[in-house]
Amino acid sequence: MNKQDIAEKVQNVLGSTKADAERAVEAMIDTIVSTLKKGDEVSLAGLGIFKTKMRASRTARNPRTGESVHVPSMRVPKFQAAKALKEAVR
Repeated sequence: MNKQDIAEKVQNVLGSTKADAERAVEAMIDTIVSTLKKGDEVSLAGLGIFKTKMRASRTARNPRTGESVHVPSMRVPKFQAAKALKEAVR
């Protein structure tokens, strides 16, 4: 399933136009991304929690040359599934 499929499901549930459903899905994604950029978390009941965490800096190796490369610390997105989602998938 992709973003287009989700928009079609939203359209069927709301009974609106395809463009309205696509805008609704896009708005939700944009809201989640902008909230994570600010360092806050997004909690969706029954689905889970989107949050960010800091990944420590490290030394990696270029597989072609074998040369050591410094990878700086960075903030990465993380998703923690809700108990209801975990049970539904079983």
